[in-house]
Amino acid sequence: MNIDGRSFAAGQAFLLSTKTWWTRVLYPVVRERYGKDDVLYQYFCWLERHLQRFKYSGRYGLQPYHAQDRARLEKSLETSRAELQDAMEYPEYYTRIDIHQHPGGVWSDPIAGLVYERGARSTTPLSGQRHRDLHERLTAAALEKCPAPQRVLDMGCGFGKSTRPFYEALGHGKVEGIDLSAPCLRLAAREAADAARFRQADAAHTDYPDASFDLVTSTMLLHEMPPAVVEKTLAESARLLKKGGKMVHLDFLPADDDFSRLIHFGHGRRNNEPFMEPLARMDLAALLERLGLRNIEIRPFEEADGTLAPGYKFWRFPWALISAERW
Repeated sequence: MNIDGRSFAAGQAFLLSTKTWWTRVLYPVVRERYGKDDVLYQYFCWLERHLQRFKYSGRYGLQPYHAQDRARLEKSLETSRAELQDAMEYPEYYTRIDIHQHPGGVWSDPIAGLVYERGARSTTPLSGQRHRDLHERLTAAALEKCPAPQRVLDMGCGFGKSTRPFYEALGHGKVEGIDLSAPCLRLAAREAADAARFRQADAAHTDYPDASFDLVTSTMLLHEMPPAVVEKTLAESARLLKKGGKMVHLDFLPADDDFSRLIHFGHGRRNNEPFMEPLARMDLAALLERLGLRNIEIRPFEEADGTLAPGYKFWRFPWALISAERW
C-alpha cells in the first residue's frame, strides 16, 4: 500500500508527540512513584518499546515509507565517494540483532543510512529542531581539549552527523570518519563531498599506522559493543594517537542509583541495545590507565542547556564524556 508524504508526516508527528509526552509527563510520574506503582512502570516500558517499533516498522514507519522510493534513493547515493571494502567481514555481535529496532540493522539494506538519518532526528524529542546541538557541543568540548588538531578520526561515524561539525570547524582534509555500515558511509560521504574522508573499517582494528591522529573521537559507539570489543577499540584509539594527542568519546553512563540504572538498563533491553548495561559496569578509568594514558576524565555531559541542573525532571540519556591523553 502506498504511503503518501502527508500521511507519513502525520504518522511520525503523532509518534513524536506521544514520545514527548512520555518524556515530559509520564517519566516524572514514574520516577515519583518508583517502587509503588509497577503497572505505571510497565506502561512506560510498553510505550518506549512500541513507539520505537511503530516509528521504524509501523503502518507509517520509516522503513516502508523509504522502501517505496528505493530506486530513486539508491541512485542518489551513486556519486558518493565513500571508500568501501569489497568483502567486508562484519563482527557477529553487529549483525545478530536489529539495533535500535532498525529492520535489518543499519548495514544490510542500501537505503539503511537514509532511514537511520531520518530516525535520528527524533531520538531525543526535547531537542526539537536543535538535534545538531549535541554534536556541536561535543566538537566544542573536544577542540577545547585538543585545539587546532591537524588530523581527526571519528570512530563509528554513522551517516556523518557527528563528523560534520569537526570538518566544518577545521576545514577540508583534516577529518576522517570510519564505520562498519556501507549504507551510512555512502550518505556521510555524499553530504560531505570532499570536505572529509569516509572509510569502511572496524574501529577495534583499523589499518592506520601508529600515531596517525591528534584527536580520536566517537559518539554513541562504545555502548553498541561487547566489553571485549570496547577494550580493543579504546586500545586502538590509544595506538592511533600521536604523543600528546587526545581521545574524546561521548557515550552513556547512568548515575549510580537504582532508579537511574533500572531506566537505562531497561532502555537497552527494550531498544535492542544489549551492551548498554555491560558498558556501564566496566571500570573505564582503570582500563584507560592500563593503556598508559593520562589526564583521564569521565564526567556527565550537558547535551542541552539545563539538562544537568539540579531538579531537572524529564527523561534524558545519561550522557558522559570520556577523555584521556597519550603521553
